[in-house]
Amino acid sequence: MNFPLLLLVVAVIIFFYVVSLYNWFQTALTRITASIQDIGNQLKRQASLIPNLEKSAKGYLKHEKGIYEAIVSARKAVEKASGSKDISKIEAASDAVSSLVPKLQILVESNPEMKGVEVINKLMDELRDTADKLMYARRVVIDLTADFNAKVVTVPSNFVAMIFGFKMQKGLATPTEGGHLEVSEAETREPKIDL
Repeated sequence: MNFPLLLLVVAVIIFFYVVSLYNWFQTALTRITASIQDIGNQLKRQASLIPNLEKSAKGYLKHEKGIYEAIVSARKAVEKASGSKDISKIEAASDAVSSLVPKLQILVESNPEMKGVEVINKLMDELRDTADKLMYARRVVIDLTADFNAKVVTVPSNFVAMIFGFKMQKGLATPTEGGHLEVSEAETREPKIDL
């Protein structure tokens, strides 16, 4: 093999190596940006979903609590009336129980078992799912940034990075700017649940 042909082969190999590294850097930057946007998306999901689930759970638990309170109140009225041997108290307790029975029948027919535990379990599942999705999205950004930064500082890819101006990426930097892509400070806070 002659020397000029060998130089041409080496030059072609170097050219394709530089092009492939350049494309790798550009792809990695695009994936880092997309991963940061995914974190913003998950934070927005958390900020809108969790408070709505909390309100729903509170409303449902309040409904169940009201039914239990009515049953307990009627039971106490019956116990108190039967202990007093006062006909008017017994009749009042009987009326309280009588008025409660149709409500309980409607409740049992439409909802044969109370669902408070299921509502709380659903809320907890959503909290766990949201936290897992956020953790995964952050992990992706961290991994992509680490891979990118390793290429920027290691030989021979650092020469390509220097030639084309690729700089170290700082990783997680939320909130990002840009209208609908921005994540407000309030959205970055973890929601507090108070049932």
